[in-house]
Amino acid sequence: MQLSKKVVVITGAARGLGRAMALAFAARGADVAALDRDAAALAETAAQCEALGVRARAYVADVTSEPDVIRAFDAVTSDLARFDVLVNNAGITRDALLIKAQEGEIHSKMSLAQWQAVLDVNLTGVFLCGREGAERMIQRGQGGLIVNISSISREGNPGQTNYSAAKAGVAAMTVVWAKELARYGIRAAAIAPGFCSTEILSAMKPEMVERVKAAVPLRRLGEPAEIAATAVFIAENDFVTGRVFEVDGGLRL
Repeated sequence: MQLSKKVVVITGAARGLGRAMALAFAARGADVAALDRDAAALAETAAQCEALGVRARAYVADVTSEPDVIRAFDAVTSDLARFDVLVNNAGITRDALLIKAQEGEIHSKMSLAQWQAVLDVNLTGVFLCGREGAERMIQRGQGGLIVNISSISREGNPGQTNYSAAKAGVAAMTVVWAKELARYGIRAAAIAPGFCSTEILSAMKPEMVERVKAAVPLRRLGEPAEIAATAVFIAENDFVTGRVFEVDGGLRL
């Protein structure tokens, strides 16, 4: 896909990986529709994209709300007249052990609220945006691309029953969509990032960050721009579909 003048819709675009992907697509000449709940940070993302000479629009929306998603996607097609690429990036964590016990005494357990919050954003949000994005691509009749952000945690990460389950679901949905939507010229692929330099990791204690780095064969964290470059590669290679790209510094070798 030639990205110049195409419209790329990115959820969770206010900061971190989402902002990096917005800037990467803008640098290739694509117009950007940025979605997030944080209006101020979202406006900054849009401004940085516009500084690269493309059109950029900010849409405050909650991906767990069906009416919000429909309203935002309708606005994108009205404002920018296209809907070529969707990047499902919005995500949260609510980490906790399933059960924490010592000598048979239960100290804590993952709450239903922790489970549901992560599934709502990281799985249901991807479903809603994917469905509505695919509908608009089909209506235009010019194909398109959906890129879902999964995670290496989809293989199972202690303390992340909720997150691992959601990201495994995202990877599975990606394969299903690649098979179902190919007849309409729509591709679907996913990226499974490893540990990256984002706000989530920056909030960790320095010694914990060093432990994370030590577990990565390349002995460093990934940069958001490296994940963004993968998304651009997927978009520009029209023979890529149905795959989950692991960008993790060799963590899963």
